[in-house]
Amino acid sequence: MTRQEFTALLRKLEKHHGLIVFAEPTDPYELIVYANCGYPPSQDNCRKGFEALKRSVGLSPAALLAASERLLAKVLRAGGIVPEPRASRLKLIARLVIEDFGGDLRSALDGSKEARKALKRFPTIGDPGADKILLFCAGVPIAAVPSNCPHVPLRLGLGAERSSYAASYRSVQEALMRLLDEPDEMRRAYLLLRHHGRELCHRTAPLCGRCPVVQMCPYGREYGTPAQDKPDHGNRGKKRRVTIA
Repeated sequence: MTRQEFTALLRKLEKHHGLIVFAEPTDPYELIVYANCGYPPSQDNCRKGFEALKRSVGLSPAALLAASERLLAKVLRAGGIVPEPRASRLKLIARLVIEDFGGDLRSALDGSKEARKALKRFPTIGDPGADKILLFCAGVPIAAVPSNCPHVPLRLGLGAERSSYAASYRSVQEALMRLLDEPDEMRRAYLLLRHHGRELCHRTAPLCGRCPVVQMCPYGREYGTPAQDKPDHGNRGKKRRVTIA
């Protein structure tokens, strides 16, 4: 896929899904806390757990360390089942930030391999999470790939599926890096591909018949059916703003 074709594909996705807004924390420490507030991990669970934690305990490392694990677990029930391991992880996150980063994680995020390695010391943060933090919290020009939606770019012919998740992730990331230059472009692509994976391009049973880019997608052309023309009920040309919570 050429850069021009990918730009056109993103434009089609945005026209269909609307403008996608990143509604997660943009402070790196808070985004790590957010990612550990919900189980099963989903935007809805993480948001509920994070908001409950913010209201009842506070988000600062000092507040988390001062609270008992029992209290943290009680609060985190708002974010789903099995809150006890999440309470323990929040304690560890707070301790790492204070003891190893002097309470300022952002200062360590410079886009180097060391920054990525530092982020991966935190619970549940692997390559996808580290790249997401670097892109959205530090403005590092790195093509983050949504952790639960690598199948979307793979179906579009971006990268190749390898024998392991890590190898497939790197392949997709390398393909995206060849098509994108600026952090703003990378953030837009991340949000649109993630939202498309949640709404239409499901890992199993993708809704190719409703996909706005099916004719640009190798997988869709082979396995899907063309999108049907449907009345737009007066919405043609109007941009919708979608907040990912």
